[in-house]
Amino acid sequence: MILISHRGNIDGRIVERENHPEYIDEAIALGYDVEIDLWSVEGVLLLGHDQPQYGISQDWLNERINKLWIHCKNMEAMEWMDSIAGFLYFWHEEDTLTLTTFGHIWAYPGKQPIKNSIAVMPEIHNEEISYCKGICSDYIKKYKN
Repeated sequence: MILISHRGNIDGRIVERENHPEYIDEAIALGYDVEIDLWSVEGVLLLGHDQPQYGISQDWLNERINKLWIHCKNMEAMEWMDSIAGFLYFWHEEDTLTLTTFGHIWAYPGKQPIKNSIAVMPEIHNEEISYCKGICSDYIKKYKN
């Protein structure tokens, strides 16, 4: 089972820390993959959910390449990611599912069960996760057994 911290959260939301580079590193240090929200604004890479907040570099991304699930938040970020190789990234809004660049099925909350998918926030709807390949959650610590 792939365990993915949602924006760095592992045991509940800490909104003021979500997507902060240090918070993401803390989740990675605990052994989790991390879903991050990436923006590109006039060629500058930034993390943040509802808006771009924390500047990062491509080197920062490269150093964590095998642990990041990159949610592109604007078209410029999607185009930037498409111009380089090796990263797992995706775009979605409220679609039932989307495919990541590595072929993973990323399922919107409330849409399970979908075989071999990544269940996003399954605790919200008490979803069936036995068919899933992975889980992305603010409470990912509870799924670590």
